[in-house]
Amino acid sequence: MITRLSQLFLRTLRDDPADAEVPSHKLLVRAGYVRRIAPGVYSWLPLGLKVLRQVERVVREEMDAIGAQEIILPALLPREPYETTNRWTEYGDSLFRLKDRKGADLMLGPTHEELFALTVKGEYNSYKDLPVTLYQIQNKYRDEERPRAGILRGREFVMKDSYSFDLDEDGLKKSYHAHREAYQRIFARLGVKYVIVAATSGAMGGSASEEFLAESPIGEDTYVRCVESGYAANVEAVITAVPDSIPLDGLPESVVHSTPETPTIATLVDWANGAELGRTITAADTLKNILVKTRTPGGEWELLGIGIPGDREVDDKRLGAALEPAEFELLGDADFAANPFLVKGYIGPKGLQANGVRYLVDPRVVSGTAWITGADAPGKHVVDLVAGRDFTPDGTIEAAEVRDGDPSPDGRGPLVSARGIEIGHIFQLGYKYTDAFAVDVLGENGKPVRLVQGSYGVGISRLVAVIAEQMHDDKGLRWPAEVSPFDVYVVIANKDAEAREGAEALATQLDHAGLSVLLDDRKASPGVKFKDSELLGIPLLAVVGRGWAEGKVELKDRFTGETTEVSKDDAVDTVIEKVRNS
Repeated sequence: MITRLSQLFLRTLRDDPADAEVPSHKLLVRAGYVRRIAPGVYSWLPLGLKVLRQVERVVREEMDAIGAQEIILPALLPREPYETTNRWTEYGDSLFRLKDRKGADLMLGPTHEELFALTVKGEYNSYKDLPVTLYQIQNKYRDEERPRAGILRGREFVMKDSYSFDLDEDGLKKSYHAHREAYQRIFARLGVKYVIVAATSGAMGGSASEEFLAESPIGEDTYVRCVESGYAANVEAVITAVPDSIPLDGLPESVVHSTPETPTIATLVDWANGAELGRTITAADTLKNILVKTRTPGGEWELLGIGIPGDREVDDKRLGAALEPAEFELLGDADFAANPFLVKGYIGPKGLQANGVRYLVDPRVVSGTAWITGADAPGKHVVDLVAGRDFTPDGTIEAAEVRDGDPSPDGRGPLVSARGIEIGHIFQLGYKYTDAFAVDVLGENGKPVRLVQGSYGVGISRLVAVIAEQMHDDKGLRWPAEVSPFDVYVVIANKDAEAREGAEALATQLDHAGLSVLLDDRKASPGVKFKDSELLGIPLLAVVGRGWAEGKVELKDRFTGETTEVSKDDAVDTVIEKVRNS
């Protein structure tokens, strides 16, 4: 069926929306694909819904190809299953919580590990039923504190989540790799440029975890890679290369110095280089001690000291991943007032440990390393405080920033950083949820077998924005053929009746040939129509204009900008060939 632009529910905009920050947001709104309803909540209009459904189609085809079966579970979920796994609490403020008229607690589902585990438990009871992989494509809900970038980071979004259930770890690994390969095919078909990086599991739990990140300078995820070895990881998952320990024998004794007006690393370094310590001091020679308070779900706040080299900053994402599922906050004035042994700017390891504060250090702080750090008194620092001799930390923590040039964990070269947008995440969950709900089947020997679970997500609505982000120019969107709302955009670019009849005939023949056709039959100027065609991003434009009288149709490729003239008698075949080869 031909779609006529004169009848399509569409209004394009000439100006960027005031709240748009990134190209995909600007263009999807300007082109009439989506409309904002509330912060982080968007409506999908006809063109946007077509693209969304195309992405869903590709994902479904590849999921079905690995034997996954589609179901759909409710988005409105009871509290009890998530209370069992403690995620009712762990998710914190990210959950949309509500009560029904009887006072029962409910939530809008952010993810469905619990429900899928319970579903399999309720239906299967024999090893003969396994393995099984189930998936759904469904709206999810997360109460983002700062929704931004249009549909890239919304509070309601469409996601494909699938879950594998196997009898043993070997089966889980097979399911995991089947999903990994399916995801590679999905993103290749969509034309998305991406990397696969090692990741942390966070509140999901489990062991092996990888993220698929679309390459983008506006991405919220930072990842690093080693060009020499191919290693790649989300910064939260980077394991610091640990230097060798240094023998303690012969190291100079620690000495406390008066260091007035040195509450910052910069002022401390200036003092040290003027104090004739016998060596040049840099920020990397100092030990910066950061105080936070942490709280496990349902627990009380506790102080935590973190020691990192002074030339580094704490990366909040790495710190959050290291402390998961506990939350953390920096100390405020009231916290310092309640703990007078904490001297701002002069905190040291000894004072923390003497007062029962757990103290974790960066992995670079190995035994035998000597540091300049706080002496727990105003205007005083200690020089040559040696780890393993003068203080012994309670453990290590991956909280310091990862920088370009840091050694790769595999030891095969330096790391370089880039930005990306998460479009997929795969987990080997293991037994976290099947243990919680005792998901067992009878094994071949007649004894119960606990099933092992995997979880695999793809951001469907986010992919629409990612494709728009990666495939646009200064004129508008440029959809790849796999997801374009239409195969061809036919423009009537002349007012005479013969050209209009020719365009109608061309559109009809293309429609009969099985192509999806958008016919711009509006009584608007050719200039307006051409601008809209560029903004909407349909891959192929067929122009029936002045050349029609001479038997010519103009074809324009939206990606390359290449324009060719073909005979009107050959136009249908040529368009079909271009569409099928795109």
